[in-house]
Amino acid sequence: MTTVDLQNVSRWYGNVVAVNDISMSLAPGVTGLLGPNGAGKTTVLHMMAGFLAPSRGEVTIDGTPTWRNPAVYRQLGLVAEREAVHGFLTAREFIMASAKMQKLPDPKAATDWALEMVEMAAAADRRIETYSKGMRQRTRVAAALVHNPQVLLLDEPFNGMDPRQRMHMMALLHDLGDRGHTILFSSHILEEVEQVSGTVQVIVAGRLAASGDYRRIRRLMTNRPHVFAVQSSDDRRLAVALIAEKSVSGVEIDGTGMTVRASDYGSFTRALPRIALDSGIRLRKLIPSDESLESVFSYLLEA
Repeated sequence: MTTVDLQNVSRWYGNVVAVNDISMSLAPGVTGLLGPNGAGKTTVLHMMAGFLAPSRGEVTIDGTPTWRNPAVYRQLGLVAEREAVHGFLTAREFIMASAKMQKLPDPKAATDWALEMVEMAAAADRRIETYSKGMRQRTRVAAALVHNPQVLLLDEPFNGMDPRQRMHMMALLHDLGDRGHTILFSSHILEEVEQVSGTVQVIVAGRLAASGDYRRIRRLMTNRPHVFAVQSSDDRRLAVALIAEKSVSGVEIDGTGMTVRASDYGSFTRALPRIALDSGIRLRKLIPSDESLESVFSYLLEA
């Protein structure tokens, strides 16, 4: 059983703190690393892969530090977010090169196995420059898998894939996790994590904001306070009526309309049409004003 551990890990670049005092432990199975763009996900993955040294703390695989330890690559595969493939190579040549660098006893057989795993065997002898982005992504996953590593790190692995390719890749990650591989993939899309992983690590502004079962964290996100922009035919009368609604925690009116703070998204959106109808008021606009990923993750951090 291979585990990956981060203990009080920080990484800074000059005066910029990219990762701030993160501790987490990854066991066999699939874990999602969730957070908005720029949260520090890539920095965490690169430290796990031994590409970056922690400024403070320690990153280990099975108790062995990853930094300045090339031996970890025998049991680790990485798919970085940035593409690093030579377009003049075929997929077979690219994956074979990875197999040979790993000094596998039968690089051809390993290459054929990896190509089948990602459904690229039929196009394996075409040059990579002729591929779609999704095909290039699958080729890079195959190169990371060719030596059958116990630990697989993937940075935004579903970028560029069409729906069928995404479903196949999700099934592949599930299968590998069930076989005892330790897999961590990053994403800024909640639904990707929901479909692939039951365990989530949430990073916001370089800090670990939440960790654990996906369903618990999803409830935290869904049940957080919500802010709505509302316009109606009579904002002042509607505001008075809304104050009596249990799901409403605050109402403000300015020259552009009304801002409503609700403690429960579902209860408020169900109650608002009824309250407007009973008051003889016409609703003109209802827009959630805090639905960006950044606001969701910031709420987790504050919680």
